[in-house]
Amino acid sequence: MFYFLPTFLILYYLSSARNLALLVGSLFFYAWGEPVFVTLLLILILANYSFGLWLSAKRDRKGGSLRMALAVAFNLLILAWFKYAGFLAAQFGIASLDANPPHLPLGISFFTFHAISYLIDINRGDARVERNPLQLGLYISMFPQLVAGPIVRYKNIFRELSDRAVSLERFALGIRLFAIGLGQKVLIADVLASIVDQVFGLPASELIASTAWLGLVSYTLQIYFDFSGYSNMAIGLAHMLGFTFPENFNFPYISQSISEFWRRWHISLSSWFRDYVYIPLGGDRRGRIRTYVNLWTVFLLCGLWHGASWNFIVWGAYHGTLLAWERKAGQAFLQSIWRPLAHAYTLIAVALGWVLFRCTSLDHAAYFYKTLLGLGTGTNDMNPPDRFLSHGVILALTVGAVCSTPALATVERWLATRRPYLATSMGSALAMVCLALAALGVANSSYSPFIYFRF
Repeated sequence: MFYFLPTFLILYYLSSARNLALLVGSLFFYAWGEPVFVTLLLILILANYSFGLWLSAKRDRKGGSLRMALAVAFNLLILAWFKYAGFLAAQFGIASLDANPPHLPLGISFFTFHAISYLIDINRGDARVERNPLQLGLYISMFPQLVAGPIVRYKNIFRELSDRAVSLERFALGIRLFAIGLGQKVLIADVLASIVDQVFGLPASELIASTAWLGLVSYTLQIYFDFSGYSNMAIGLAHMLGFTFPENFNFPYISQSISEFWRRWHISLSSWFRDYVYIPLGGDRRGRIRTYVNLWTVFLLCGLWHGASWNFIVWGAYHGTLLAWERKAGQAFLQSIWRPLAHAYTLIAVALGWVLFRCTSLDHAAYFYKTLLGLGTGTNDMNPPDRFLSHGVILALTVGAVCSTPALATVERWLATRRPYLATSMGSALAMVCLALAALGVANSSYSPFIYFRF
């Protein structure tokens, strides 16, 4: 914010070779956080550039399928080695690898999925092969989305790699989105992070039901504003550079079902799995049983994508089961009941799933679930909720609850139809207040955890 971004933007707009400036800036950005693995990133870029040329030269369908399988396997093996080798070693008793698992490179799940997207898009004919290695490197390593997403499809962005423009209005929109995203991250997610860490860190003997629910509600808001905040920052930065990144969150906590939740949460990931895994497996075109199996398969893989842990596998199976139930009978049932009840079901189901996300092991999750149900071993005089509820936390919970709904957006749209200038001015003023307060928060605090870095 204070050094890299302003310096980069000045050099970028002064440069006559902006793609080269953006590629160098992106590699420098990655090296700032993960210098050891810049070489890995460059190897992956060059390998996928070569795979793209190889795929474009296919002579027959059979040969093309084999080439595609080998190219995708290369990327998945890299991801599997760094992300899952330690987990598999623990399951199969490989002590040396279990004790010293490979270090997980920042953002590896994101940039390998970008590479696979490129290969699949050109293999399907949805986009042309990239013959300029600089532009492919730019697509894979572009710093706004390099370590945190959203997952940008090559077919949706390849034209902007060679031809894009930035107007003053678009740059201003980018600043506004960046400021709002930074405010979501620093003013809500980071404030709630400290209470979440404290509550989820309590042993079973010191945790009571009311405090567990407070911790879970706080985490439910923290994970949303942490990740949607970073997504908005990335989308805003992309606008400043002339790129269009996809929307990644659309008020998921107003959903009336788990199916709707996944159309609103981490949209770029869920649509990636839908188009590149679920539909190729047959989707819902091969009978009811096969549809359930496909849903389960996709969400087990989605769970594994988030982390090499039994917690994430169970979380994926949990969501796959809920989606299969909704596909079989639940959707009709949810549409027939009072909408607030359907909304309550969705919120509770999603929040209970987040327990698996946040806990460090299945045993940890088990005692947390027991405590939520009032079956824990903690006594009421130990760690009551008011011990954790400072004025800042209460404010963050309140603002977070309101901002997780379209309430402010609805007011802005209403004003836009009657007082467009006022609506624009209020939106810009709110963004600038967020930017100023968040900048102060960043400058004055060293505690700014980012949940999705470990993915």
